[in-house]
Amino acid sequence: MIDAPRSSGLHHLELWTADLAVAAPAWDWLLTTLGWSAEQVEGWERGRIWRHRDDSYLVLEQSADVLGQRAERRAPGMNHLALRVADRAVLDAVRADAPRHGWRELFAARYPHAGGEDHTAWYGEDPHGIEVELVAAGPTAW
Repeated sequence: MIDAPRSSGLHHLELWTADLAVAAPAWDWLLTTLGWSAEQVEGWERGRIWRHRDDSYLVLEQSADVLGQRAERRAPGMNHLALRVADRAVLDAVRADAPRHGWRELFAARYPHAGGEDHTAWYGEDPHGIEVELVAAGPTAW
């Protein structure tokens, strides 16, 4: 008899932003480009939700309790969010369009192997300093 898994993965991630009007368009572009679906929550003007097909979801919220104007990934707390993508072509497409949608590329001189020669990824930062790493899967990553 096989034991049932104790965990099935990520349920949701909630990110706080200092300015939803600035951050939401960048996140909406990135997540919908990657196949996530935006959800409307009636009456909730200070937040947005995007759901993945595996039913996990990401929340972006402008809370009155936010401290400061920018995320600081080098401070204790979350360093970055890493998401899987299908292949290197997705990375290249995101890389080409990201600046027009509020994303600043990190480690550009070492793209696509800033994480090491055997790791194919794109790194970006949203308008408030939240870092995202997109990791290409499989042999087509190269």
